[in-house]
Amino acid sequence: MAAVDLGATSGRVMAGSVGADQLALEEIRRFPNGGVRAGGTLYWDILGIYREMLAGIAEAGPIEGIGIDSWAVDYGLLDPAGRLLGNPVHYRDSRTDGVLARVVEKVPERELYDFTGLQQLPFNTLYQLVSEVDRLAAAGTMLLIPDLLGYWLTGSVGGERTNASTTQLYDVRSRAWATGLAERAGIPPRLLPPLRDPGSVLGTVRPDLGLPEVPVIAVGSHDTASAVVAVPAEPGANFAYISSGTWSLVGLELDEPELGDAARAANFTNEGGVDGTIRFLRNVMGLWVLTETLRTWATGDLASLLKEAADAPPLAAVVDIDAPEFLPPGDMPARIRRACEASGQRPPESRAEIVRCIVDSLALAYRRTVRQAAEVAGRTVDVVHVVGGGARNELLCQLTADACDVPVLAGPVEAAALGNVLVQARALGADLPDLAAMRALVRRTQPLRRYRPSGGDWAAAEARLSDARDVA
Repeated sequence: MAAVDLGATSGRVMAGSVGADQLALEEIRRFPNGGVRAGGTLYWDILGIYREMLAGIAEAGPIEGIGIDSWAVDYGLLDPAGRLLGNPVHYRDSRTDGVLARVVEKVPERELYDFTGLQQLPFNTLYQLVSEVDRLAAAGTMLLIPDLLGYWLTGSVGGERTNASTTQLYDVRSRAWATGLAERAGIPPRLLPPLRDPGSVLGTVRPDLGLPEVPVIAVGSHDTASAVVAVPAEPGANFAYISSGTWSLVGLELDEPELGDAARAANFTNEGGVDGTIRFLRNVMGLWVLTETLRTWATGDLASLLKEAADAPPLAAVVDIDAPEFLPPGDMPARIRRACEASGQRPPESRAEIVRCIVDSLALAYRRTVRQAAEVAGRTVDVVHVVGGGARNELLCQLTADACDVPVLAGPVEAAALGNVLVQARALGADLPDLAAMRALVRRTQPLRRYRPSGGDWAAAEARLSDARDVA
């Protein structure tokens, strides 16, 4: 199978194979991804992504299926004839500034949460659509990024549920579009496409594309939904997960949404997972801050910086990594220093100290989020699974174990692509009846690394950060 796995900074096409005791991936094509600023707006180069996807599928050789997953919330608008009306806009664009406040005047926050169970984030699809409400009259359909690419492959219009659940336009209880909410916000319900489940077949690749005419399968098309499929948790384990990439998605797997006042106050989200599960999680800023720091310094030598950071004083300075100033692109080292000064801490000076501040602050955010999720959901957490690119970051994984005071099991790195392949394989007839069977195959076939907690005064660091927030 070909697994198209699109992240906010890079995309890849992987060839995956699945058997009774086989789960293997081969990277076929990798390409950079990111925003393109034009005329004051930050766009995605969706045609470039599509071109790279087609090239990767063509290079994958004989395949039996194709699945696509990507980041959430962003979309393309099609006119009634099915033509793209313009480049999808990047969620980090400033067009949604102030929109959330306008929407909650029409639909109160409590009601938004009752319907959608979503974390309030200014770039949710709901707010993006409201920001361009004047353009919606010309649109016939909204398709999220994987659905748009799948449409171009097959001609089939639809919305896969795990990604639809990230839009703040999806009723998490009824598992249907919240059309009444959309109307009150000024969004025509006709834009919301028919919904489909992970494992359903969109259609067959169009013959005019010159590719193998194989089924295109709806996987967990939100990349985190696919990544959680590949979390190698033992049956019955009390686990939390961190899908660690540009963003870190930190949370628990539940059977039902958690929509109480405590969940809303803690700003947790209830997103759909494969097989009807709920991903009860919160977005943490993630490796984005570290990536932007390297870009500012014009270096790619992360390994050396992490090695030096490991020798820097621990918890010398910490920042609220989720603060709004760290969301847009820019000079992260300068922002880190300013945040430390504002909270009365000595700002880090050397590059090693800045990197140590970032990874300490990330681990502290993970600690806070894991503990809040467990408290709100009434669960205990005995192990934290780190999957995705962050599983390679040995310093961050060890600090996460220290901060959370439970073992961390790191891997697989390509969790989203593996989850993509596993859902495809089941749809094509593999004997993988449930998530437990899929995760057992991951445990048998993928390299994993365990980190045990080794201490550190994380409670004091958390208190210091809390005091700084109170002062702010």
